[in-house]
Amino acid sequence: MSKDEVIQPWLRERHIEDVEAFVPDMAGAARGKVVPADKFGSSMKLPESIFQQTVSGDYIDNPTNIEDRDMILVPDPTTLRPVPWATEPAASIFMDCYRRDGSLVKVSPRAVLRGVIAKYEAQGWIPVVAPEVEFYLLSAHSDPNEEAQPPEGRLGWTEGARQPFSIDTMNDFDPFINLVYSYCEAQSIRTDTLSQESGPAQFEINFLHGNAVDLADQVFLFKRTIREAAIEKGLHATFLAKPMAKDAGSALHIHQSVVNKAGENIFSTAGGEPSAQFRGFIGGLQTYLPDAMLVLAPYVNSYRRFLNPLASPVNLAWAVDNRTVGLRVPDSSPEDRRVENRVPGADVNPYLALAATLACGYLGMVEGLEPAEPVEGSAYGSDFGLPRHVSASIDAFRSSSAMRSMLGNDFVELYAALKDDEFMEFEQIVTPWEREILMFNV
Repeated sequence: MSKDEVIQPWLRERHIEDVEAFVPDMAGAARGKVVPADKFGSSMKLPESIFQQTVSGDYIDNPTNIEDRDMILVPDPTTLRPVPWATEPAASIFMDCYRRDGSLVKVSPRAVLRGVIAKYEAQGWIPVVAPEVEFYLLSAHSDPNEEAQPPEGRLGWTEGARQPFSIDTMNDFDPFINLVYSYCEAQSIRTDTLSQESGPAQFEINFLHGNAVDLADQVFLFKRTIREAAIEKGLHATFLAKPMAKDAGSALHIHQSVVNKAGENIFSTAGGEPSAQFRGFIGGLQTYLPDAMLVLAPYVNSYRRFLNPLASPVNLAWAVDNRTVGLRVPDSSPEDRRVENRVPGADVNPYLALAATLACGYLGMVEGLEPAEPVEGSAYGSDFGLPRHVSASIDAFRSSSAMRSMLGNDFVELYAALKDDEFMEFEQIVTPWEREILMFNV
């Protein structure tokens, strides 16, 4: 059965009027077209230059696409979903990107992740992931030139004190939370628990574990869902890594394990002990995550999250059941043994973040790397072991043979060039601090 024979009956059965056909770009935003349902088919085009676009909308040069050619977009029928916030019946669908010769556009984020997964599959392995995503709700009246403001809860009260895991504080935003759950259920986004985090009106939602591409799709859709639900309730939502200077940053923690084709967790031996692959995975993260930091912390703001050593990891230490480390191993049964990467911010592209962390773990397993000894006690007082700013991460990423071997030369060159352009745009801004402190004192 062709894809059209699957898609059109699905659309007709649900009386869908419009289809949002999109491709995740480098920032993790949706790029694509809205097509009347009766005209939607398997033939659609989009400029390949959407992957050359910075987060601010500029385009950079790409030596592999000097003619600004079109891509052939092929729908993935397994990703058809209703758009629950649409005023008229609408659906969304992910599109995969191909060139005219039938080859994949390998720099597309979905293709980059699939390329890493293919390396696992060649070894007889299947990576399993479970993301945890943090975000803030903000007042719709926040001024972008001032510190962001938390929204009002019940009775017009604005949260002041930090209330992590507070049920009462979450109840302030029950209408928003209930709408999010409703939207997620309609789109088959498999969320698990939701909790209040450290910041005012900061929340974290956990996803059920599963296939890496499917989970990246779900995080991508979840970010859109949160923003739409917030708008409907008169709020803003942000996944910025550090939206407020004095409050906790927002992370995207990634739980990772690997199973064989029989579904057995290879991080544990038959006797239930940590395996060589488990040690190798952690060793790979410790060795190669500094090369991948540009993907896990992609913007200037991303590094502000690490300035508070009591709220975010500042190194790649590991330990069991210890949230002060960058690489946490939850206390679990042998069949559930996994590694939680606590380094990425919520501002990441989920496809690229999953690709990068899985790539590092893969290299550690195939190279037989050994991790450092697990830490005892708090790692917050340990030396800063991560790049401190985006320019250092750009250099490390661009010069990394490991990242090139796992993510592809063309992707590494293009992504580093994008981040160069974004960093230079930021560097040209004279900040309020410079005008207030330096202007008349130097």
